[in-house]
Amino acid sequence: MTGWIIFIICTIGWHIGLSGMFNKAGIDKWKAFIPFYNTWCMVKLMGLKKYWFILQFIPIGGQFITIWITIKFVEHFGRFGFLHHGATVLFPFIYFPYLGHSKNEKYAGKIVVDNYKKSAAREWVDAAFFAIVAATIIRTFIFEAYTIPTPSMEKTLLVSDFLFVSKFSYGPRLPNTPIAMPFVHHTMPITNSKSYSEIISLPYTRWLASPVKRNDVVVFNFPVNDTLINDEQNFGSRVTYYQAIREYAKNYNGDFNQAREKVWQDYGDLIITRPVDKRENFIKRCVAIGGDTLKIVNGKVFLNNKPQDFFPESERYYKLETPSNVMLDQDQLKEMGIKIHAGEDIGDIRDMGIPNTILVNITNAEKKNLKLPQGYKLSDFIMEPDNQLFPYYVLDSTIKWSADNYGPIIIPKKGETITLNADNLIRYQRVIQVYEGNKFENINGQYFINGKQSTTYTFKMNYYWMMGDNRHNSLDSRYWGFVPEDHIVGKASMIWFSWENGPRWKRLFSFIN
Repeated sequence: MTGWIIFIICTIGWHIGLSGMFNKAGIDKWKAFIPFYNTWCMVKLMGLKKYWFILQFIPIGGQFITIWITIKFVEHFGRFGFLHHGATVLFPFIYFPYLGHSKNEKYAGKIVVDNYKKSAAREWVDAAFFAIVAATIIRTFIFEAYTIPTPSMEKTLLVSDFLFVSKFSYGPRLPNTPIAMPFVHHTMPITNSKSYSEIISLPYTRWLASPVKRNDVVVFNFPVNDTLINDEQNFGSRVTYYQAIREYAKNYNGDFNQAREKVWQDYGDLIITRPVDKRENFIKRCVAIGGDTLKIVNGKVFLNNKPQDFFPESERYYKLETPSNVMLDQDQLKEMGIKIHAGEDIGDIRDMGIPNTILVNITNAEKKNLKLPQGYKLSDFIMEPDNQLFPYYVLDSTIKWSADNYGPIIIPKKGETITLNADNLIRYQRVIQVYEGNKFENINGQYFINGKQSTTYTFKMNYYWMMGDNRHNSLDSRYWGFVPEDHIVGKASMIWFSWENGPRWKRLFSFIN
């Protein structure tokens, strides 16, 4: 909450200052408060080429353009020095009110810019330097642009939605790897080499921390991506290193040591590790928080024994039975109220291998308004038990969890204590050993943590349970477990652009629920 208050104060200061600057430049003050329209007014007043305004909408790079436009606008007040540019970029919420409301500052116009003797190269170097610094600070601590790459959040979020992710919502997180190439996540383009150095590694620190709330749409670092087989075509985030070991273990009667050796023998040249802040970014909905007991019954989520509402745009598969000799096409499905994204293979329709029966992936709203012709029948589809679900009861045939009938499982909460027993270790050993950095040993049934015999363990962090709104097409916590608080990147706040064979105009600048 404190973080948001600071952010709001800074934003208000920026706009109030800009309104004063607009007034001095002969522009109506109210225009300073409208995003992007204010930069359009600056571009027009300064006589810049109109494409500079359009270039602001380029993901990531657009931030540089906006900063450069504001620097140019400050120069029209006769302020060209390095410190003035620095104040424009780093402290505009203080500097703009000074320029806009101080009697000592006046708008000088284009003539003072034309008369100022500074080479074009020097001007671009100054502007580029501060733009990079400012954009890096914004991207690291305030907000970041993010693109939806998969349909796991359909239809709350669509593939090729462009989002603003607020870093302030849960508090800005210091990067674990401060030595890194700006604007690149973990891999350099073209060379495919690491974009960061681990010479300096900082511990987890979050300023003005605020907890994730139930039902927030959250961007986070993929927890089991600490070790991966770096082969995007066959592995990457789709098939994790740990999943490969579990699959191999089936061939060695559950001997995970042998399985691990075989995986390294087959893929050792491709296996890499990544620090927390350089693991893949995922986006899901936070379904449960630390201390919650989660259970899924026939696809419905229960928290602490209370059923949870479905989100209107959440999707799941249903069985659609049709009369014999009926061949459905997209037009017929559309008439029934089932919307399929043209040109995208996102699994909205699947063949079950049963005559006259298909699976359709629809939202709750679509199900409610479905117009089925006579002879058609819609029924629930429940996924079969799957031993690849977390916490991987692969050797216990009596545990038959599925993605639709799951749990119960308790989400770890900071300060809560558990008893160390066989079942709790299946569920929480990775939390104890990997996420919280303890040395764990099991010696003849006696448990040792950091060399000391222990019968209990107290969690050091809060954890979260993340699930996609597209419940049957989502690689989420049901498959890999808990998300630690130090993996949280930010809250998905707003869709600023969306594309599917052209702009999806209705989605532009819409808030995410």
